[in-house]
Amino acid sequence: MKRFALSAALVLGLTPLSAAHAQDMPGQRILQRLDSNGDGSISKDEMLAARERQFKKLDRNGDGAIDEKEIEGARDAVMDRAEAAQARLGNRWRRMDANGDGKVSEDEFRSRMPLFDLADRNGDGKLSADEIAVIRKHFAGRAG
Repeated sequence: MKRFALSAALVLGLTPLSAAHAQDMPGQRILQRLDSNGDGSISKDEMLAARERQFKKLDRNGDGAIDEKEIEGARDAVMDRAEAAQARLGNRWRRMDANGDGKVSEDEFRSRMPLFDLADRNGDGKLSADEIAVIRKHFAGRAG
């Protein structure tokens, strides 16, 4: 699902924000997700807790073991999400092709930024930290 968020950011015009953030803070997303006590590092206990959460997600029937059927179900869910993301990406690409020639020119690509427009709640042509947080929260909710 993280790849979908990156693809969505690319298509919707937020690439500079995402890429800049990722380059400035390598591993920051993982750290934020796993660093439960907020000390800026991941302890072995925090990693074990993350592994326990992952195990519980995969052990859908709660029998204390992950069987082939559960892995197949997880694999199917990943594939379903990937197919849906591909469809959304294709739809967005077609909408960007303003002249309908089957190609998205640089001008067409640059002119379509619906996510920016949606995130710019006050319409000032700039994204504040609060506006970015709202849109990130929205995508995080869709990814989870």
